[in-house]
Amino acid sequence: MSDGLTLLPSGHELRQPVDLTNCDREPIHQLGAVQSIGFLLAMTHDWRIRRASANVLAHLGRPVEEVIGASLPELFSHDTMHEIGGRLHMLRGPSALERLFRLSLQPDGVPYDLAIHISDDLIVIEGEPSELDDGLDSGSTLRGMMARLQQAEDADALCREAVRQVRALTGFSRVMLYRFHADGTGEVVAESVASFLDSFMGLHFPASDIPKQARLLYERNWLRLIADVEAVPVPVLSAPNTGDQPLDLSLSVLRSVSPMHIEYLKNMGVAASMSVSVMRKGKLWGLIACHHTEKLRVSFERRTACELFGQVFSLQLESREREAELARAAEATKVHNRLMAALGAMRPGTRGLAEFLDTLAEVIPCDGIGLWSADGTALRGHTPSTEEFAALVRFLNRTASGTIFCTHRLGDALPAAQDYAERASGILAIPLSRGPRDYLVFFRRQLAHSVTWAGDPHKPVGLGPNGIRMTPRKSFAAWRETVEGQSRPWSESDLQLAERLRITLLEVVLQLSDLAERERRVAQERQEILIAELNHRVRNILGLIRGLVGQSRGHAGSVDEFATMIGGRIQALARAHDQITADNWQPAPLADLVQAEAAAYLEAKADRVILSGPPVLLEPAAQTTLALVVHEMMTNAAKYGALCDSHGTVRIHWQRLPNDDLEIRWVEEGGPPVRVPNRKGFGSTIIERAIPHDLKGEAELHYLLGGLQARFVLPAVQVQDAPDEPAPAPQAEAAPEQEAVPLPSRLLLVEDNLLIAMDAEDQCRRLGVPDVEVASSVQAALQIIARQAPDLALLDMNLGRENSFPVADALIARGIPFIFATGYGEAGAFPERFRRAVVIKKPYSQADIRNALRLRLG
Repeated sequence: MSDGLTLLPSGHELRQPVDLTNCDREPIHQLGAVQSIGFLLAMTHDWRIRRASANVLAHLGRPVEEVIGASLPELFSHDTMHEIGGRLHMLRGPSALERLFRLSLQPDGVPYDLAIHISDDLIVIEGEPSELDDGLDSGSTLRGMMARLQQAEDADALCREAVRQVRALTGFSRVMLYRFHADGTGEVVAESVASFLDSFMGLHFPASDIPKQARLLYERNWLRLIADVEAVPVPVLSAPNTGDQPLDLSLSVLRSVSPMHIEYLKNMGVAASMSVSVMRKGKLWGLIACHHTEKLRVSFERRTACELFGQVFSLQLESREREAELARAAEATKVHNRLMAALGAMRPGTRGLAEFLDTLAEVIPCDGIGLWSADGTALRGHTPSTEEFAALVRFLNRTASGTIFCTHRLGDALPAAQDYAERASGILAIPLSRGPRDYLVFFRRQLAHSVTWAGDPHKPVGLGPNGIRMTPRKSFAAWRETVEGQSRPWSESDLQLAERLRITLLEVVLQLSDLAERERRVAQERQEILIAELNHRVRNILGLIRGLVGQSRGHAGSVDEFATMIGGRIQALARAHDQITADNWQPAPLADLVQAEAAAYLEAKADRVILSGPPVLLEPAAQTTLALVVHEMMTNAAKYGALCDSHGTVRIHWQRLPNDDLEIRWVEEGGPPVRVPNRKGFGSTIIERAIPHDLKGEAELHYLLGGLQARFVLPAVQVQDAPDEPAPAPQAEAAPEQEAVPLPSRLLLVEDNLLIAMDAEDQCRRLGVPDVEVASSVQAALQIIARQAPDLALLDMNLGRENSFPVADALIARGIPFIFATGYGEAGAFPERFRRAVVIKKPYSQADIRNALRLRLG
């Protein structure tokens, strides 16, 4: 009647070598038996019992022959059935398990704890007697345990506190935190152990100690208890001649134990064990493993508390690791941004990537870095030689296929690399071209270290007492092995940074390649224009200086006075020229011109010049003329006027007139009495005639007894309004500012790079755009526009072998606004019809998108 495990007869001849993979084939989820601490029932959805454990008589008072085929309401009370039915409705997902505590199956019966789950098409109920004397307050206990976890300073302290808390909760004599490595082996990274036991801290265990199918079960079932390794398993029976397949006990809390694992535990001197899964991102990170030297049954309620604690600990550990990764990523991002700013400023014929290798090496932790490109080879730090690097690149061309390739055991993949293992045992290679040709390679040195194993993992094994199975090793004494030929593994964070770097470097490289031809075509024309412009400006400056020299000569009393006079006027022109060229020969602020002249000429007296007026910009021609006028006014004030003593002030105020001309008023106060000059010198001529003559403006001088006053008017064509100075960012009003940004209801995002498209889509959604549709090509974008026009579009200018200008033309035809995104950074990259379009430069942020929306829709 048993549907359980069929064992091979003892003495079966060994026909094949026994290796570490034998246990991987054992169907431990279909052993067909449960532990004797409870019972199991499996029934159809109409409550007809199909299977039952052989010990139901001891728990339910009826023999198993009567239970199989009976209806569950015949065994359980109405109230119990009501509770079970309610829990069934709460089951969600293939790995769901519901629990009921201290439930009397029959009126006035012994309370039981029940576990309920679905296995294939059967409802499985497992029960075990409740521990009435336990006295556990689960809520209070868990709150205290979680509070202690939160107080841990770092991840190591968190792990130590976790094993200490589990040992206190369960009473096991040894509790370990066992972490899996990438190769499947495990290491004890934290331990709480009784004083009479040896410590396993730091020991490594081979991957075969926990087979693959056991790890899969740990991912589905968070907790596993083995109360007594000596207990005889209780078979799960079914009606004879039914042809039922073995019951899947993957989610069973009472599932019996593999004979292989029982032997393993006995070899360790363990009489009872429990394990709690530690998960990270849905994968098994490790186990909280509990051992006891005597049999130990932990109540189901207390085990449930342990399971919940394991889930909380998993989240805390993942959070701590993520915080560490984010901190490291933030530091790498600073280096990355600095690097990208420098790379983005590169132009063909200037610097290459080789000059940035030292900065690139800071992005991803490494011991050396190498660049292989058409322009040559560059190596920094601990790396292979140039010849060895060439062989490595040939290997990458065969293996990597244009994608990121990484390994921390290069010698295994490329035997020739064993010769330089001390210099480079690990590589992370980033392709920099469309074909497998150019690479940026990060190297890590060999990390030779000793591993302490719990027994010799390579020790030969033979046929054991369980037939054709590998007998578990019986020695758990420390056994040391020196591991060579491998570096520190590349982490997931390393790979993420590498992918981000690859995307940016590819864009920079492609940009430089595309710009190179254009630069060569326009170089000669640009040079001729620059020479002609330079010749024109130099001639004008020389002519102006010649006029200053000629006019000043007749008004100087001595050579020194002449030198001082002409030097001051030339310096005023130079300062004005600096103001203009600082903005690429664009309009410059009036206030900066006056302040520069006051600071340069008056030094300590400059704070007695008081300026007021709205922000305005002067055209380059007006800057040059007004610089001479202000210089002469400052000179006169310092020699004869309000600034010649320690009391006077000069107030300079400007304002726009109704016709948009700019009026400038100069008022001197507090100086000596003013006298009208007997003769008019060159300085006075400049003050009275320069603006009317050169700028077609106005100039008036009034010699009042209390102080000189002047009025100047600059025509509107010489003046522009300057943007107001940005106000300090409000501390508590940031949210209203963001809410004020106009948002489209439906946005079209055209981007050919998937990762950039996903990031931009997320940023738009976080801004509050409800509907974002993504297209990777011109054709896809035009189809979306034809199907349902968006309210706004964000267009990547460069789409690989095409550009987004046809999409922009289609949007213009429909009156739909759009924003360009580009990594080129120059207006020259756009046709004339798009020169006034709103553009954000890559890599762009959420703030950049918000500002672009404000400009385009505000």
